[in-house]
Amino acid sequence: MSENIYANLTQLGGATVQPRTPEEAVLERVPNPNPGDPYCVRFTAPEFTSLCPITGQPDFAHLVIDYVPGDWLVESKSLKLYLTSFRNHGAFHEACTVGIGKRLVDELAPVWLRIGGYWYPRGGIPIDVFFQTGEPPKGVWIPSQDVPTYRGRG
Repeated sequence: MSENIYANLTQLGGATVQPRTPEEAVLERVPNPNPGDPYCVRFTAPEFTSLCPITGQPDFAHLVIDYVPGDWLVESKSLKLYLTSFRNHGAFHEACTVGIGKRLVDELAPVWLRIGGYWYPRGGIPIDVFFQTGEPPKGVWIPSQDVPTYRGRG
């Protein structure tokens, strides 16, 4: 019988304490079951929250994370816990969005990754932040993120 490839997972399947900070959060990964087949994985977090580092006011975003896996996939419960660890974290929109993208790149070494952070306005100005690791690989269907920009009452 083969070794249990999921034996290293510590969060899935049980009660898990919410990490207090993004630095404390543990992102777990599992082997890609289709390492030779290029494909896109999408995670959508329409209720992402963080705090303004100056005022402490809440900021809200709709995040879309697309990646073409290499040898690893992110385990989804650990990703959810990581993203919710930002609820009490003070950082500007750019730091949150780009930081999440870079952390995923560091943990997973994907073939390609992009993240769109569509931030809701505070003070009348929405801020959308985008990060990607380079050109998307040829031959992989990568759908548009299709998150409309904020239109207000217009």
